[in-house]
Amino acid sequence: MTKELMIGILGGMGPEATVNCFAKIINNTPAQCDQEHLKIIVANNPKIPDRTSAILNSGTSPIPNLLESVDALVSAGVDFIIIPCVTVHYFVDELLQSRDVKILSILDAVTENIRNVHPQIDTVGLLATDGTIASKIFQKRLAASGIKTVVCSDSMQQQVMKAIYQIKTDSKAGSQAEITRHLVDASNSLVSHGAQGIIAGCTEIPLALTQEDIEVPYFDSLLILARTAIAYAGRKPV
Repeated sequence: MTKELMIGILGGMGPEATVNCFAKIINNTPAQCDQEHLKIIVANNPKIPDRTSAILNSGTSPIPNLLESVDALVSAGVDFIIIPCVTVHYFVDELLQSRDVKILSILDAVTENIRNVHPQIDTVGLLATDGTIASKIFQKRLAASGIKTVVCSDSMQQQVMKAIYQIKTDSKAGSQAEITRHLVDASNSLVSHGAQGIIAGCTEIPLALTQEDIEVPYFDSLLILARTAIAYAGRKPV
């Protein structure tokens, strides 16, 4: 029997997305009892500076805090790491220059999922933070696999960014319908501009937007990452 690998989750960006990632690993792992689940270590550090601010506004670099979490996970014995935050993948190459560790890329996972599951799709719409959009980390990875990307207009992107930050607040319950409506409006706009599918390119978005909300294929980056991690750890996702 192949040795199962221990998963490290470098989380806290934000904490609720981290919990959602953990839950999706549990819910997609074939297990009839506690002992059949995978070993997972979570480093939930919500003190990591805002990634979009670091990319766009010369804000505080998240690298020192990220390295702290990487070191904690490696010391705990994890075999590889996943990061349930898309924007922070802008900094992954820098992390890998400082540490010898395996990090599964959410960008790779989503792109490969589109190619394998929906090979007919050649244009996708990207819902993401300003930092992800401006840095083009997702667009470049998709393009490398022959997939074109449509992004929101400036005014629509402002709505998406507002929705993402609202999801992170503790007052979102009263505005959940509004948050979902803004994300649906943005998705419909992307579809009207040629998107054949929608990527939840921020891990907060699946907390407010599901496949039921839109008519085209919806790529939940967090779910795809969770299932990729399960497979890499040596199990077949359910």
